[in-house]
Amino acid sequence: MAEKKMNFEQSISRLQEIVSALERGDAPLADSLKLFEEGTKLVSSCTKMLDQAEQKVVKLVKSADGTPTEEVFASTEEGEH
Repeated sequence: MAEKKMNFEQSISRLQEIVSALERGDAPLADSLKLFEEGTKLVSSCTKMLDQAEQKVVKLVKSADGTPTEEVFASTEEGEH
């Protein structure tokens, strides 16, 4: 069966499951290595998705003369005004 491509949220959820399983340390070494390999592939996939999303945002943000411009995203942490 072909592997279904996961979206970003599904990938992050699966990564959390993998981290939890590896932190428990109760899986045999071979299974832990498979989980680690799956996790590294998911990290790579998530990084690629984030890079693509960033490129879309950059394309959408334009300066007054119509050329694309990069803007820094401001953090809106609690306590900042």
